[in-house]
Amino acid sequence: MHDYNLTMMTDYYQLTMMQGHYLRGEHTKTAVFDMFFRKNPETNAYAITCGLDLVIEYIEAIRFSEEDINFLRGMGSFRPEFLEYLRDFRFRGDVHAVPEGTVVFPHEPILRVTAPLIEAQFLETALLNIINHQTLIATKAARICISAEGDEVMEFGLRRAQGPDAGVLGARAAIIGGCAATSNVLAGKMFDIPVRGTHAHSWIMSFESEPEAFRAYAKFYPAQCILLVDTYNTLKSGVPNAITVFKEMRAAGGLTGKYGIRLDSGDLAYLSKAARVMLDEAGFPEAVISASSDLDEWLIKDLKHQGAKITLWGVGTNLITSKDCPSLGGVYKISAMEDAHGGLVSKIKISEDPEKITNPGKKTLFRIYERESGKIKADVIALDGERINEGADLTLFHPVATWKKMVLAAGSFTVKELLVPVFVKGRCVYVSPKVMDIQRHCRSELATLWVEYKRLLRPHIMPVDLSDGLYELKTRLIGEMRGN
Repeated sequence: MHDYNLTMMTDYYQLTMMQGHYLRGEHTKTAVFDMFFRKNPETNAYAITCGLDLVIEYIEAIRFSEEDINFLRGMGSFRPEFLEYLRDFRFRGDVHAVPEGTVVFPHEPILRVTAPLIEAQFLETALLNIINHQTLIATKAARICISAEGDEVMEFGLRRAQGPDAGVLGARAAIIGGCAATSNVLAGKMFDIPVRGTHAHSWIMSFESEPEAFRAYAKFYPAQCILLVDTYNTLKSGVPNAITVFKEMRAAGGLTGKYGIRLDSGDLAYLSKAARVMLDEAGFPEAVISASSDLDEWLIKDLKHQGAKITLWGVGTNLITSKDCPSLGGVYKISAMEDAHGGLVSKIKISEDPEKITNPGKKTLFRIYERESGKIKADVIALDGERINEGADLTLFHPVATWKKMVLAAGSFTVKELLVPVFVKGRCVYVSPKVMDIQRHCRSELATLWVEYKRLLRPHIMPVDLSDGLYELKTRLIGEMRGN
């Protein structure tokens, strides 16, 4: 992704903590950290994991250059012996993660790092930066595509993204979330994803007349002739002129690819219905009606409800910025630490807010599917090494409101472990799929959700349970910390 190294893309306190661990002689002790989020973005019931590919690239490239070390030396906060240690700093630990495009829920470990404390701590800022942003955009794209009810959605947001990286990586995430194509040419080149677009109002205005502009565009791009019809007057000028050009193309035998119109302003429901009548009466029932103009999942849903005849949606600002929820609150917390005897001791963060009490220990994540339908019934966060027996009854309970229980009969469910190895002893053992393959995985993941979980407003909340072993550990540690 980058021509520059991201090693120094970290918070200052990561380096001061690292130096502290080094000077204490604790830096080689093994630690376990989990990345998770506490709240779904927007009013969603799920999120779509995204960003692992860049995480791999980042970890493999970690190197402190001489220029980096000289900069840190100039800050006056770092001792010579620590700076010397940084010269050979590499990540030599293990990373397990949920594959990109997977549906996940709050509090679940979507990435687990097991490594020397100093190395595990250093990864925090970059991992959160990468995964928070891309997961947010992939989730937003999934919401929008669900609202489009099978219509194609184009990602058109580059000019409104918060910088080049956000535009490029956001386009990749949007494709993973379900978009059919992007307008971003660089993203298309880098990730081998479809690139599409139409033309701007300036194209029309640079000609003497609208018909002349349409004819020129149709001549140059006959296989993708989508004409922007709202420059002057959509129904009195744009659509009639487009119809004239389509008739000319048909007469010349050139109307063979995808063709149609784009609406970029006005009452999209009314205009699309009126335009559909005009196109159909002129003999062009297969002509596409596409729309842009500050679209998001809410407006698309409303337009569909109003009977809009739009079948191709171009979504820009509200997608690439996730405008109504501009950040995902992913966090990275220590969950276990090697003690003086070489064993792992579970760690827990206590809070007056039950939602902020962390789950201790080295953990894994299981997904429970209903065998008959293949739909998700629940997820279970468990201690690493625990297993769930498909041949026995499974009792699930809410980890806070424990009286809320569900019993799944033996044989009625299947189990899948979601965390997979990505790095083992510093070596990458995972091959990232192509983006379009990740999109197909995401589509299959969304198909495992019952429709009640896909509602834009007040969806069902997926049960995320703790295994008996993890629940007992957490309860015991809370009691010890509280002096009970």
